[in-house]
Amino acid sequence: MLKTCLLVVLAVSCFFLVTGMLGAERHPLSAGRAGRSVVMAPHGMVATSHPLAAQVGLDVLKKGGNAIDAAIATNAAMGLMEPMSCGIGGDLFAIVWDAKTKKLYGLNASGRSPYKATRQLFADKGHKEIPLTGPLSWSVPGCVDGWDQLRQRFGSLPMADLLEPSARYAEDGFPVSEVIAGSWRGAEASLQLHAGSSKTFLIDGKAPRAGDVFKNPNLAKTYRAIGKGGRDVFYKGSTAETMVAFSDKNGGLFSMRDFADHTSTWVDPVSTTYRGHEVWQIPPPGQGIAALQMLNVLEAYDLKKMGPTSPDYWHLFVEAKKLAYADRARYYADPDFGKLPTAELISKPYADKRRKLIDPAKALLDVDAGDPKLGMADTIYLCVVDKDRNCVSLIQSNYIGFGSGVVPGDVGFALQNRGNLFALDDKHLNRLEPHKRPFHTIIPAMVTKDGKPWFVFGVMGGDMQPQGHVQVLCNLIDFGMNVQAAGESPRMQHVGSATPTGRPAARDGGVVQVELGIPDGVFDELKKRGHWVVRARTNGGGYQGILIDPKTNMLHGGSEARKDGCAVGY
Repeated sequence: MLKTCLLVVLAVSCFFLVTGMLGAERHPLSAGRAGRSVVMAPHGMVATSHPLAAQVGLDVLKKGGNAIDAAIATNAAMGLMEPMSCGIGGDLFAIVWDAKTKKLYGLNASGRSPYKATRQLFADKGHKEIPLTGPLSWSVPGCVDGWDQLRQRFGSLPMADLLEPSARYAEDGFPVSEVIAGSWRGAEASLQLHAGSSKTFLIDGKAPRAGDVFKNPNLAKTYRAIGKGGRDVFYKGSTAETMVAFSDKNGGLFSMRDFADHTSTWVDPVSTTYRGHEVWQIPPPGQGIAALQMLNVLEAYDLKKMGPTSPDYWHLFVEAKKLAYADRARYYADPDFGKLPTAELISKPYADKRRKLIDPAKALLDVDAGDPKLGMADTIYLCVVDKDRNCVSLIQSNYIGFGSGVVPGDVGFALQNRGNLFALDDKHLNRLEPHKRPFHTIIPAMVTKDGKPWFVFGVMGGDMQPQGHVQVLCNLIDFGMNVQAAGESPRMQHVGSATPTGRPAARDGGVVQVELGIPDGVFDELKKRGHWVVRARTNGGGYQGILIDPKTNMLHGGSEARKDGCAVGY
């Protein structure tokens, strides 16, 4: 048991040492303080984790494009400029507020397992888990179809126009920023294992350092092909043929049918209320409802009175997280393969029952410990609001850094490893089956108030994402922080809840990683209450948010210093 938890701590700690910031040591200030001012603008705004990508989106807004157009263009730039975290080899989820219909729309643009992928096949190969890297970890990438669905339904500009700025950056080159350089360097050894990956993402066999100029001409060709021929180039044409041929030669399971049959799904976002605000998430197979479950539990407590540096607040937060993630491990899966109790899980009466398990003076220890890999996921998040107040909350990811680590030919992108998140347990809801979507970590969010969009936001970082969502909202709503401080304020991350992968888990309460800005008194008191607490320079995640001031209709943007990005407006 102790050995299991130590492995969890060591794995996650090593990840943050490597990705955290090899290029720039950054950690949060004290609660409520921010290292930069809120960005304010009257017309439109884009926020994401690379300044150049944010500018690409802002240029689209200035040229008359809407928020959906800008989100696609920004995402394309991020796929080039932060390739370990996202790209067209990965999946996408989005929540859209359409100003014309005054409604919210959810998009699940995640891919499914290959038709050839069966539990028996993995058993025959001697696998007790799906590999974390390599061709057997692949699922069909959904990003490009997600772009197509968003543009067809809400966009106003041609796809070629949206992808061309990134294609030019890919040809001409761009300077690699500090935090991204650190993540890139951490993946250097794994990229060296595959010729195509090394050729695409390394310069003379090395990861680019901060300030180095990086080019990806193959990605430029792929983007222009998609711009000219549409999503069918990717799923039925030359790009799909390249991926399938590579799969056949390298032990993968892809077929042309896997790509031809791929579809995204428009879904109704689900919500709960929190102190007069309606918080929206995408339903499973994503983990967004964990944030709603946590908020339902916490709403009964007077957090405002406790304050952001109270041990009582942090104890309740960690306990609420444990309860929600226990349900996450059991009930979050592809709803097309079984009925899920989503409505019941996010109901107030259910929260009332679960809340009774919390002892305000003692940590719950009889909770399944989880898989440290979920804490190491790489993801990008972006949000856009335009002059008409159309809003897009979009998240996109390869899962672990550079996904499977494999570039399938001269395409300019790595394929994701989302298939690793399937369970091989025959009885698990999230068990591997052909043409099925795995449990997903990436979650966009939006908050409405009085029937109008109020806050568009997200937090990156695998297992951290629902935890980050809740902390940002408590900072904003309970503690009165502004949109910048709400995301930049020091956070905690609990590591050690059960995961939806069927993997064995210890029963020891897990580990609470406490960022440096949280006072020693909080740290010591949590230890007294039975939590295993460790210090962390930074936890997983990275936050972007745009708040629409209901009094002035002005846009307030925040982008924290755990990443390279910024909010930009006009």
